[in-house]
Amino acid sequence: MNAFGQLAVVGVISFAAAGATYWVKGSPARYFVCDPATLKPDEICLAQVPTGVPILWVDARPRAQWQESGMPGSELWTLDPAEDPQALELAIATRVIETPRVIVYCGDENCGLSREIANRIRNLDLGAEVSVLKGGWRALNEDGRIKGSNPSS
Repeated sequence: MNAFGQLAVVGVISFAAAGATYWVKGSPARYFVCDPATLKPDEICLAQVPTGVPILWVDARPRAQWQESGMPGSELWTLDPAEDPQALELAIATRVIETPRVIVYCGDENCGLSREIANRIRNLDLGAEVSVLKGGWRALNEDGRIKGSNPSS
């Protein structure tokens, strides 16, 4: 058997084994796992968010994403140049005065916008405790906190 024939046989066997594994086990589970030991000083895991305490959630994603799948009751603060930054800042400032615990989230764990927005909220110097949610929107969605989401088991 030549090299091409051997490659074809190995490919067919591999594909059959992968298909059988998928059929028996199903698709792989891809859930976000937050390890508190790996957090940066201003980050927080969703499991660490205190219950019974008023929290202002700030969405750092674009307006269209916030309107479509934002956390209910959250405020928008995006760096989109089409937005009025002073209006966004004013909306956040008035809510921070009422709710001095702020958690900023973005699209996922790799989004740096949430950290930049958190720094801007800190720079308002309103005395708020500001954190960045590790895992962002993905963590909220998997936990069932986004309208229409299904919590993972």
